[in-house]
Amino acid sequence: MKKFFSLFLATAMTITLLTACGSKDATKEVTQSEDANNTQEPTSTSDETPLVVGYSPFSEKFSPFFASTVFDQHAQTITQTRIGTFDRAGAIVEKAKDGETKNFNGTDYTYNGLSNITTSYDEASNITTYDIQIRDDVTFSDGEKLTADDIIFTLYVISDPSYDGPLTFNSKPVIGMKNYRANSTVADSITTDEIQATIKVMPEALATQIKETIIVPTLTSELEWAASLYGDESYKTYTQQYPETKDLFAFFYSKDESYDSTKAADEQQVLKDLIEMYGADYKALGKAYASDESNYDADVNKLAESYIVEQKKAAGEGEEVPNIEGIKKISDYEVQIQTNGFDATVIYAFDLECAPMHYYGDESLYNYNENQFGFTRGDISSVKEKTTTPLGAGPYKFIKYENKVIYYEANENYFLGAPKIKYLQFKESTDADKIAGLVQGTVDITDPNGSKTNFDQIKSENSNGETQGDKIYLSTVDNRGYGYIGINANTVNVGGDPASDASKNLRKALSTIFAVYREVSVDSYYGDAASVIQYPISNTSWAAPQKSDSDYQIAFAKDVEGNTIYTDSMSAEDKYIAAKTAALSFLQVAGYTVDNNKVTAAPDGAKLEYEVLIGADGTGDHPSFGVLTDTKAALEEIGITLTINDFSDSSQLWTTLDSGTQEIWCAAWQADNDPDMYQIYHSDNIPGNGFGIDNRYSIDDEELDQLIMTARTSDDQTYRKAIYKQCLDIILDWAVEIPIYQRQNCVIFSAERVNLDSITQDISTYYEWYRDIQNFEMKK
Repeated sequence: MKKFFSLFLATAMTITLLTACGSKDATKEVTQSEDANNTQEPTSTSDETPLVVGYSPFSEKFSPFFASTVFDQHAQTITQTRIGTFDRAGAIVEKAKDGETKNFNGTDYTYNGLSNITTSYDEASNITTYDIQIRDDVTFSDGEKLTADDIIFTLYVISDPSYDGPLTFNSKPVIGMKNYRANSTVADSITTDEIQATIKVMPEALATQIKETIIVPTLTSELEWAASLYGDESYKTYTQQYPETKDLFAFFYSKDESYDSTKAADEQQVLKDLIEMYGADYKALGKAYASDESNYDADVNKLAESYIVEQKKAAGEGEEVPNIEGIKKISDYEVQIQTNGFDATVIYAFDLECAPMHYYGDESLYNYNENQFGFTRGDISSVKEKTTTPLGAGPYKFIKYENKVIYYEANENYFLGAPKIKYLQFKESTDADKIAGLVQGTVDITDPNGSKTNFDQIKSENSNGETQGDKIYLSTVDNRGYGYIGINANTVNVGGDPASDASKNLRKALSTIFAVYREVSVDSYYGDAASVIQYPISNTSWAAPQKSDSDYQIAFAKDVEGNTIYTDSMSAEDKYIAAKTAALSFLQVAGYTVDNNKVTAAPDGAKLEYEVLIGADGTGDHPSFGVLTDTKAALEEIGITLTINDFSDSSQLWTTLDSGTQEIWCAAWQADNDPDMYQIYHSDNIPGNGFGIDNRYSIDDEELDQLIMTARTSDDQTYRKAIYKQCLDIILDWAVEIPIYQRQNCVIFSAERVNLDSITQDISTYYEWYRDIQNFEMKK
């Protein structure tokens, strides 16, 4: 019930609420001859008609360092050039500087970008070297040359101890990164044991830091959150019971059951009392805030590490560190980055804009050989001053943001060719107005929600009744995530052994019924805006199995003997009957008593009734709700009761999940670029195991753990994909996750005003519509 849940939704690879969301991506098949990525000679820009793009509201953080919302990110990236180039599948293009051809959906595309990036791992030293060689013909939009110094400057800004933006390069295992950020050579030598020992002792200085940086701000923020609940129907039960904010706040957060907030003078007194009540007890606050005592462990570990560094420095240990050892300027157009060991996720850190040092920094403060990197160490105020006015080497120059419109002008110096459309505008628009705005001519491109209602509206606007017609051209891509139904192996098993064959067969019986009703439910909720998936991984990932793969399987479509349950000639009703028959067989081998096509008794540890949780506003408004109702009816026919608990307040779902008591639930994952499975499926992250809480399936499989860690040791996608396929097969064999749907995001173009032959071809989740915007043309 805490505000934690709204924060929880923002992380990559975490459970998210299931609603149709807007898109920034789309797809379109083309031939190789239409490739829009080839380097072009700069051309003059003649088209004076502006291209207007409708966007949801901006936050005016148009900075390559600080943009955090999707809309602000798009607003700034149109002015920038990335250090690394990534293809339509989200993989690094290693030879973008020279031009590299890669295949996507059967079409070859040549990618050109700023850099060639080569990766080499030395086993003897356990060091990985990333060599970045950049073009020598790239200039920023103001005519200044882009060189290695700009890359060095960019990397040092986001590695600075004072950097507080969203980029996470400083968390990568770059050699010397910890020492530089702590400005002491002792930082790298501090062990986990030292950190934990210090926390256990809890010196006064550390306790004060914990109180000031965690306890006070969290409780202060939560008092504001409690005050915001009045008038919210979801919290009516609590606000009626506690009509005063101070008492409601104390109800949620008082550590002392005997504390009587009604005797406190006001809210600030209660806040002060609770702050003193917690002191430095971050474990208790983690439990109250996130139902997880380990919630603040990482933050406290960092504070303890900093404390140890300062103590050692005060004792005369270590030396100051003037630079990051693992970042080296090789020449004016080459930079090397070295990391300890090999981590397959590091390469994605180069999906990063190269910012101009002369604009965001101070040229007088740059001297690489003297360890000066364009700003005063610990002070990036010069960078922050330019947050609302971006400048870079991208296709467009930022002019101004005025009256909710961003105005751009073509960058004649763009190294892939000056844009053919001279003027560009990003215009704020509400979701309700996006389709109408495109039809009426106020925007030319926009991104309405990918929903059945919107698709129907688009069809109605086109004379051919299709989504691609004379007025609107709709292009869709799969969302970077997917919906699923989860089963907790710790609570749905036989004999208390989650890993036994009997337990797996019990869960396979349930999964088989859930799976057979996916198609009808997803179609009725999304229509063409979503599709059923067969593996617990987003289709947007390069690691996702493809239908063309020889070992591709339909999820939960085999019976207990391993035979295919369904045939192509079966009707939907025939499939439902076959699924119930297969489920009964699974239940029987799991130890259930079956009599006259019904189970009449459950084996030890199993039950005849299970509960499924769903956050569907208490009204069934959810793409998986239809799966649940159909499954409930089918299971009743074979003797199993499925109780559907539809929360009107979705935070109650997360509260239950955090407790680990759930049996079955519906949710979704949001995926990152890299398909690393550690956070979700490794046994370390079963709640209570001390590392994380995202393995809510309680899948504990030694082989799976080993495969997950093995996949991290290579950057060979073919090798890693084969490893991840083995992982997915194990997960499906445990029957703890039923993949349900892959919804789509969409972008629409005005077929009347935009030359559709000129737009980005084969747009994907990882290769957005604007990637080749320099080639866009308006119709004459």
